[in-house]
Amino acid sequence: QVQLVESGGGLVQPGGSLRLSCAASGSMFSPNTMSWHRQGPGKERELVAVITRFGTTDYADSVKGRFTISRDNAKNAVSLQMNSLKSEDTAVYYCNAYINTREYWGQGTQVTVSS
Repeated sequence: QVQLVESGGGLVQPGGSLRLSCAASGSMFSPNTMSWHRQGPGKERELVAVITRFGTTDYADSVKGRFTISRDNAKNAVSLQMNSLKSEDTAVYYCNAYINTREYWGQGTQVTVSS
């Protein structure tokens, strides 16, 4: 059974940094596109950043220049480095991966930006 396991959320002050990690396991296939999404209080889930297996990336306008997505294909893992965090970045962050034409989601990890 395919699982995406996330780690790295927590509480951070405005202007601080956090790094989220996600590892895929349980499949003989490597992930194609991997991405991070988030859902803030009272908001719909939105795409934050995406990376292809070849390393091509794209970001939501709201995080460009502050967040960096990267992946380790050997470990089937993806990370999200978040810098200069703002209160509006507070949300549950979800890892997403397309593996052999199917879509999988992680359980979510809470990121709270507050002083």
